[in-house]
Amino acid sequence: MLHYGPKAHNKWAQDPFQLVVGNRYAHRNISHVKFPPYPYLIPFIVLLSHDVSVYAHVANPFAHVASPKPLQNPNPKSPSSPPQSQIPSSTLLSGDRIPLRSRSNGLHRIASKLRTSEGSKGGEAPWKATKKKEIVFFEAAAPPVAEESRGIAGNEGIREGKEGFGGVPPWGFLKTAPKRVLALLSNLPLAIGEMFVIAALMALGTVIDQGEAPDYYFQKYPEENPVFGFVTWRWVLGLGFDHMFSSSVFLGMLVLLAASLMACTYTTQIPLVKVAKRWSFIQSTESIRKQEFADSLPRASIQDLGIILMGAGYEVFTKGPSLYAFRGMAGRFAPIGVHLAMLLIMTGATLSATGSFRGSVTVPQGLNFVVGDVMNPSGFLSYPPQVFNTEVHVNKFYMEYYDSGEVSQFYTDISLFDLDGKEVMRKTIRVNDPLRYGGITIYQTDWGFSALQISKNGEGPFNLAVAPLKLNGDKKLFGTFLPTGDTDSPNVKGISMLARDLQSIVLYDQEGKFSGIRRPNSKLPIEIDGMKIVIEDAIGSSGLDLKTDPGVPIVYAGFGALMLTTCISYLSHSQIWALQDGSTVVVGAKTNRAKLEFNQEMNRLLDKVPELIGSDDTSNS
Repeated sequence: MLHYGPKAHNKWAQDPFQLVVGNRYAHRNISHVKFPPYPYLIPFIVLLSHDVSVYAHVANPFAHVASPKPLQNPNPKSPSSPPQSQIPSSTLLSGDRIPLRSRSNGLHRIASKLRTSEGSKGGEAPWKATKKKEIVFFEAAAPPVAEESRGIAGNEGIREGKEGFGGVPPWGFLKTAPKRVLALLSNLPLAIGEMFVIAALMALGTVIDQGEAPDYYFQKYPEENPVFGFVTWRWVLGLGFDHMFSSSVFLGMLVLLAASLMACTYTTQIPLVKVAKRWSFIQSTESIRKQEFADSLPRASIQDLGIILMGAGYEVFTKGPSLYAFRGMAGRFAPIGVHLAMLLIMTGATLSATGSFRGSVTVPQGLNFVVGDVMNPSGFLSYPPQVFNTEVHVNKFYMEYYDSGEVSQFYTDISLFDLDGKEVMRKTIRVNDPLRYGGITIYQTDWGFSALQISKNGEGPFNLAVAPLKLNGDKKLFGTFLPTGDTDSPNVKGISMLARDLQSIVLYDQEGKFSGIRRPNSKLPIEIDGMKIVIEDAIGSSGLDLKTDPGVPIVYAGFGALMLTTCISYLSHSQIWALQDGSTVVVGAKTNRAKLEFNQEMNRLLDKVPELIGSDDTSNS
C-alpha cells in the first residue's frame, strides 16, 4: 500500500514528493494513492511487470469525482479499430498526454486494468489481441465538441478556449491561491527572517534620533558624507526612519510577522491539537508493545493501574479490559497561546504607534495650559478623547540637592481642572512617578529657570526673565541682566546674574567683576554699583511630557500571557495505554518531551501496582 502515514506526514514537510511504501507493496498491488493537496501534481502512473493492477488517480483540487461508472464500447462489432471512448494502452504507458474532460467537470479520475500473458504477440494490435485486455475509464467520456466551449476536440482531446494551462479553468488557480499563500507564510525560515528584520529596524530606531525637525537630519546625515557610506537624510526622511515605530516599513513588517504567526497556527498548531485530542483504546497487545515505552505486569489488575495513574495526575478512561490515560494536554494548547500572545503584543504596539498622542511643554511655576493644546497625533488611528479639554495648573516647582550641590530630584505640584473650573485631581509628580488621569499620563522629565524675582533699592519685587546659555556638554547655565543706566542708550550697562540651579545666584557688576553670591529667599541684600539688590525668589519651570497610549494595556496583557503560555508549553503531553491479557497487564506509553524522565516515572508508577496472589499461591504458602 502506498500511503501518507504519520511518519510520511513529517517527511512530507521536507519533501512533498516522498512516499512511504507499506507492506502491501510486497504483493505488487498498489491499491490507493493519496496525493498532498498541491494542484501542480500531474497524473501518477506506476508500472510493474506481468499481471499488474494499476490505479492512477489524478489529483483534483477543484471538484470531488463521483463513484466510478465504466463506459461500454460504442461499437463492439468493429474490433478492427479502437473504440472512440477508449485510449490505447500505449498512450497510458508511454507518458503521452491523457485527454481531459470538459471544463465544467474539471479534471477526471482514471483507472485502468491491463491483463496480459507471456504468450501474447508483440506485433498484434492491442484491441485485436486474443487475450482479454480491457481499459476502463471512470467517468472519462470523449470530450464533446460544443459551441459553448469555443474550442475544437482534436485527436488527443485537447480543448482550447477559456481553459487555462493544462485544461484547468483560469479561475481554478484562484481557488488554490489561499493554500499557496498559507504554505508560504507558515514557512519557518521566513518567520525567523521577519523577526530579524524587525529587530534590526528597532535597533536602527534607537540609533537614529526620533521626532526631530528636518533640519536636524540635513545636518547630521548630509549627502556629502553619508553614514555607513549610504545613509543620508533622504533615506531617513524618505523611509520614515525619523519616526521609525510608526513608519510604513516597520508596521508592514509587523503585519507580515502577524500573518506568518496566524498561518503557522492554522496550518500546524491547530492540526496538532486536533490529533492530540483524538484517542482510542488499543485492543492489541502487539500495538501496545510498539509504543516508546512498553512493559508487562504479570498478576496485575488494570483497575489497580488506573487508580495509581489517577493519583499521579492522569485522566483515566477504561472500557472492558482496555485503559487509556493522558496528562499534560495543556502543553499541546500552549503553543497556540504563545502565538496569540505575540499577536496581542504586536497589536498593542501597532495601536500605540498609530493611535496615540504625545506632547511636551515647559511651564513656569504658577501658570497653566490646556492638554489638547500641546498634544500631537502619532498616526491615522489617533482620536482625541474628551479629557483633552482638561486644564493643567502648575502650583509649585522645586528641587532637591545632594550634599555636593548636584540636583537629585525635582518635583511639580499639579492640579487638574475640568471645563467648569472644578479641580478634579491634584498630585505632586516626580521622575518615575507620573500622574495618570482619564487615559492621559503626565511625566516629570525636565526643569528650567523661568524668572528671577528681585527688589532694587527697596522697590519691587519684580521679575527678571532668565534665558538659558549654551555650554559644552550637558551642564545647564542660566543668566539675566539688570540695567543700571539709560535703557535707550546703545551701550547699556548693568548687573549680570548667573545661576546653575535654583539655590544660588552669582552677581557681577557692570564691568564684569565678581560681586558676590546670594541664595534666594535669604533676604540678604548686596550693594553693586550703588544699588542695593535683594534676591527674593528663583522661579523655576517644569518640563512635562504628556501622552495617551491606548496600546499599553494590550502590550502588558500580551507579555503576561506570553510568559504564562511559554511556561505551560514545557508541560509534557503523556499518553498511556494498557490491556488486560489474562492475568497480565500490558502497558505502553509515549510522551512528546523529557522522554528519559518519563521512562523513569513510568517505572516508578508500575512498581506501585500491587501483585495479585492467586489461590495456588495461597495454598503453597
